[in-house]
Amino acid sequence: MAYFDKNSRDYFERKKQAAKNEISSFISHYRDVSEYIQPRRGRFLVTDVNKGGSRYGKIINSKATWAHRVCRSGLLNGTMSPARPWVSLETQDPDMMEYQPVKIWLTQTAELFRDILNASNFYNMAQVLLGELILFGTGNMAHLKNFETVARFQTHTAGSYMLQQDNLGRVNGSIREYRMTTEQLIEEFGLEKISIAARNAYDRGDYCVWFDVTEIIEPNPNYDESKKLSKYKKFRSVKYQPDDVDKKFLSESGYDRFPNYGPRWDVTGEDTYGTDCPGMTALGDVTGLQLEERRKAQAIDKMVNPPLKGPATLRNVPISSLPGGATLFDSFQGGGSLEPIYRVEPRINELMLDIQAVERRIDNAFYVDVFQAFASMEGIQPRNQFDLARRDGERMVQLGPVLERIHGEFLSPLIENLFADCAEAGILPPPPPELQGQALRVKFISPLAMAQRELATGGIDRVAAFTGGLMQAGLSDGKKFDGDQAIDEYAMAVGAPPRVVVPDEVVAERREKEAQMAQMAQASQMASATADTGQKLAAAQAAEKV
Repeated sequence: MAYFDKNSRDYFERKKQAAKNEISSFISHYRDVSEYIQPRRGRFLVTDVNKGGSRYGKIINSKATWAHRVCRSGLLNGTMSPARPWVSLETQDPDMMEYQPVKIWLTQTAELFRDILNASNFYNMAQVLLGELILFGTGNMAHLKNFETVARFQTHTAGSYMLQQDNLGRVNGSIREYRMTTEQLIEEFGLEKISIAARNAYDRGDYCVWFDVTEIIEPNPNYDESKKLSKYKKFRSVKYQPDDVDKKFLSESGYDRFPNYGPRWDVTGEDTYGTDCPGMTALGDVTGLQLEERRKAQAIDKMVNPPLKGPATLRNVPISSLPGGATLFDSFQGGGSLEPIYRVEPRINELMLDIQAVERRIDNAFYVDVFQAFASMEGIQPRNQFDLARRDGERMVQLGPVLERIHGEFLSPLIENLFADCAEAGILPPPPPELQGQALRVKFISPLAMAQRELATGGIDRVAAFTGGLMQAGLSDGKKFDGDQAIDEYAMAVGAPPRVVVPDEVVAERREKEAQMAQMAQASQMASATADTGQKLAAAQAAEKV
């Protein structure tokens, strides 16, 4: 059996070509979605760098473009808003979460993550990623280490990357084609690593010439946990110039964790790429809407500026179509005048009603009604986001499946990688000894995540209200309802800061002190009452003797 070197350039080129064959059936669909909704999204040729030109020519009605923006903004604010906490940590042992130092450490660590993400370019890149996910069904973001901000992120557009997944359907590899200038190549890799063509361009002073670069990240076949060198890490990354005749690598490095996120909106079977998303769902309506707008405009144009007919004698007569203009000619045998060939009287109202129906379908495809529910809901303002999410929970649940994918394929790996970055940088707060050996898990407390968990808090609310009703009716003494535990469960469900909930042991101490003080007060009252009774008896006895 012939051995094929998995460390050779030929291996990586063959891997890239196989990945191109897999994604080729998606590219034409991506092009259509891009052209009719967001023409600047997608890069289907590696040479499409800094290419201007008019790309919005197919868009007459911009409803879908606007709906895409609403969906992207709503999804960002609903899952990872920079304006409010959206992630927390908890232990897998529920009893451990009752311990105040543990809760405080977990909160401080989650706050550290938010500070790092706010200081980096994460939210700028996240909204681009969500825009890609909504349009093409698949997103791609690279997680890069950075000395100043701990982490930095880069989102890649559809057509510029390819993905691979493992036997469990998890994205575990990426292939990216992009371009770099001569100056950028020198700055990142040095003169010795680049191709002869790039070196010649540098020698000529052509620092802005573009060269193709390929980057491949995949599970490392040479992985060896016992070895510390980068080339033996769990994942490996190689970069090279495809046109380099020497077949050198620009760089070879390794990662302990997969440094790339590839969330999908929905996946069919063994497909690697997302097979459904709002952009794909709405594409038929979007293209039909453009055609209908074009036909409506043509009908109106023919109505106000119809094609004309007239006698041949007008061939050399200047014809004015301006308001108040005059066209003068002599009428000969048979008469004749300038008049429309046919009359067009389009049913504008009916056309507008149909266009509005199509626009509503596009809004539905992009969940516009869901994301605008907060603003359009009637009632007293302002309300907090959690209350709004609960009141509109039925519509928010529509996003449940994609929310699970965003959490599982993007945000959970992000937090896990960020935790490892902080540990390697030595900036995690000192953990309490009780956490030694304890497994942690990520919990999301964004408005959309809270809407999905409304049943948990709603159940507490209903049981509390039911118990209160029974007590008012004299049918229960209320001891069946554990109010202290209900507060703990409710605070955990909504992600309340642990400092606002008093620990059980502190509550027990306070209650014990209050009970002791109540007993002392009662004893004092009894002693005072006894002394007063004794005085009265003594006075009565003295009066009898008199």
